Order: sequence, then structure tokens, then C-alpha cells
Amino acid sequence: MGTRRPAHTIRAMSGYVREQMAETRFTLTLIGVLAAIALLLCLVGLYSVIAYAVSLRTHEIGVRMALGAQGSDVLRLVLGKGMAMVVVGVAAGLIGALALTRAGASLLFGVGARDPLTFVGVALLLSIVALVACYLPARRAARINPIEVLRHE
Repeated sequence: MGTRRPAHTIRAMSGYVREQMAETRFTLTLIGVLAAIALLLCLVGLYSVIAYAVSLRTHEIGVRMALGAQGSDVLRLVLGKGMAMVVVGVAAGLIGALALTRAGASLLFGVGARDPLTFVGVALLLSIVALVACYLPARRAARINPIEVLRHE
């Protein structure tokens, strides 16, 4: 027959399930928090690199604007350079992730290791974050006063 249990340890099945899933829930929450921190670091790092690259080109941008370039031209230039780096990075990341799917397949539940929706979703999310990170320095560069930049030289 079944196992006899003392009356004081009897409880609903949902309590047992909750107790058994507590460690998994904690692990998944921790992974989610670490992923959010990684995304934040990605945003800060990308913004820093783009802002630094734009600051190095301040004189060039000032000369371009003094010769008649519009703010939209500068915006397009900076966004184009920044997004080119993003495309290379996302492509390298997707190739690396596809190469490592076998190693992480045993850790996944309810989703395939090569789930196209996940890959496209993450690539799209990172691209949007990168676009925002590129737009802010580009907007700042488009507002450069060419006379002030040329005066410093």
C-alpha cells in the first residue's frame, strides 16, 4: 500500500510542488537579473564607445558643418558608423550562439536550443538598444557649433 504519513505533515500537493520548485525558481530569477545587468552593461559600453568615437571626430564634424553639412547629414554619418559596428557584433554573436547551442541544450526547458524566435528576439532587442545608444551621441554631434570647434584649433 502507500506510505503512511503523520497527520501533521499532510498538506496540499501545490505546497509540495512549490517547495520542490523553489531552488529552480531562485536560479531562474538570478539568471534573469544577471541577464538584465549584462544588457545594461552592453548599453553603457556601446554608448561609451560611440560617444568616444564621436568626441575624437569633433573637429572633423565641425569642419563638415562649416562646409555646409546639415545636422541630418552628421546624424546619418554617426548612426551609420555605429550601426555598422552593431551589425558585425550581432552577426558574430549569432554565429557564436549557434555554435554553442549543443553545450546549453541540456539547460533549456520548453524551448529548443535553436529556437529562431529567441534568436531573432534577442538580436532585435540588442539592435534596438544599440540604436538608442548610437542615437544619443549622434544627436549631440549634430548640434555642434562649427565656429566653436574651429576656434579651439
